[in-house]
Amino acid sequence: MRPGMIDVPHRHASFGDFELESGEVIRDFTLSYVTHGRLNAARDNAVLVTVSLTGNHHRLDFLIGAGKALDTERYFVVCVDPIGNGLSSSPSNSSSQPGMKFPRFCLRDMVASQLRLLREEMHLPGLAAVIGASMGGMQALQWGVSHPDYVHALVAMTPMARTSPWAVAVVETARRALTADPAWNGQVFTAYPERGWRAWSGVMSVLAGRTPSALEEMFEQPLDVLEWMDKLTADNKTNGFDATDWLYQSWAYQIHDVGTTPGFDGDTSAALAAIRASALILAPPLDVFNPAQCAHVAADAIPNSTLVEIPSIQGHQAAAQTSAADVAFLNEEIGAFLSSGGVS
Repeated sequence: MRPGMIDVPHRHASFGDFELESGEVIRDFTLSYVTHGRLNAARDNAVLVTVSLTGNHHRLDFLIGAGKALDTERYFVVCVDPIGNGLSSSPSNSSSQPGMKFPRFCLRDMVASQLRLLREEMHLPGLAAVIGASMGGMQALQWGVSHPDYVHALVAMTPMARTSPWAVAVVETARRALTADPAWNGQVFTAYPERGWRAWSGVMSVLAGRTPSALEEMFEQPLDVLEWMDKLTADNKTNGFDATDWLYQSWAYQIHDVGTTPGFDGDTSAALAAIRASALILAPPLDVFNPAQCAHVAADAIPNSTLVEIPSIQGHQAAAQTSAADVAFLNEEIGAFLSSGGVS
């Protein structure tokens, strides 16, 4: 638990063998999740929170609670850990398919697992909204494509409907940094990849996660950034995300395209045009991980969508709790959208 996180009971749903879109199977599949608030009598106030790359069910805690965008007096909020994050079934925790024996998965598999949880475990007839940031925002858009009649509204922060060449290059660079560690033998990590995570932190937490203006604002003396980078590396180690889990999630991240959803023959625009839910797309002016242009493209293609620029210099971290001003802005905009969009 870290400041800003909400401590609630942690739950698991087990589904036995879970067949992936590829036809491969995750054996003894378990999905981790938490809930906030209460389901109303009509069972129509459920909001699903989808999670970003390396994130967990705490990812959007800054939006959850009384008086916030996801007001727990109004909504029943379900936060689900995605496949491969170390809490749900992952290479790091599978006893029958450990490490690189784990089958590769995609973001649509994450969505399919969430649907099973909502329908089979919770018996929910539909969702008032799906909300996520980064890979969570990508899942939110996929929800609108895959299950247009199940979800009423979508909120996607810093999303991509199709992973851009730039984002592919970013995760590939981070993957190469991680696997350059001596602990990687070409097949598995034989120990904790200390040097690999150090390089990974520089790529993902700093160069891809922030902007030049954000760092300029943070540090009066340029060399002070080095101590901060060391702290980020230490924090990443403390958080304990598994290196093999990251490889798998990043592979899912880089191959994503809503256009490859069955029935759309690779046509990303057609898939987005099929979304029936009202959509709020949010992105900062500059994002050097998920390019802001991708959010604009998605918003242009979705019939009932609104694009809002997050007035932030934080880049990809604009959709996090890095800045108090960003948190206040997101709570206000998302709360207003959910209310005006007919979500009660």
